[in-house]
Amino acid sequence: MSLKEFRAALRGATYRADALEVLRLLEERAWPEQVLQLIGDALLVAVTSGSASAHGLVRACVARLQARGWDGDVDLADALAARLGDGPQPLLRLVRVDLEELASVREGDPTHGGGRVDLATGQVWPQTVYEDFRADESDEEEEEDEAAGTRWLWVDPVGSRSGYRDMEVFTETVEDEHLAELLTMAISGKGAFRRFKDAIAHHPEAADRWYAFSEDRVRGRARAWLATEGYTPRPGRTPSPL
Repeated sequence: MSLKEFRAALRGATYRADALEVLRLLEERAWPEQVLQLIGDALLVAVTSGSASAHGLVRACVARLQARGWDGDVDLADALAARLGDGPQPLLRLVRVDLEELASVREGDPTHGGGRVDLATGQVWPQTVYEDFRADESDEEEEEDEAAGTRWLWVDPVGSRSGYRDMEVFTETVEDEHLAELLTMAISGKGAFRRFKDAIAHHPEAADRWYAFSEDRVRGRARAWLATEGYTPRPGRTPSPL
């Protein structure tokens, strides 16, 4: 099973809360270092099965997250340890939110105005989409929710600086000298994201590693930001606002 196929299968099993499939996938192969955030979220689902093997896998994941130390890794390690009773329960409120959707709003173009998370449903609303659909709710209801601070979590846009840094860090890990040179040139100047994507597309194995690496970094940053706001993601299905 390729890295791309593994990620897709693990994501699907997590979405369906299929603990047995999560355990099968994680027991039959070595874990790629750049997929630990995805693996950790899958294990948050699997540990509810009560399987002894799930507990062993969780502890292994906690150790690797703590050793790796990317943004959000400690937050996820703490959540996993708490689920086993190996550590204190983080004082964070659960919200069923898609971390990649959250990151796309937070790390997108600041001119688009950020967005918000509906704390009742976990839906992530880009500000422009929210404004288009606001007419469906009365102004009085909206004002009451915002005044009480019970419905929305505002997401300020921070831009793409972290995403650019991801390309730099990944390029430093590329062992193929020719590809590393191509990627270094691609991220120089305006249009870096497009050029990087075009350059790596001609190298399928490196592209698979890049997308896994980028996704895990993005998920971790979104998780870390949520923790600073007093929330932690609940893995599973998240409805779309559209």
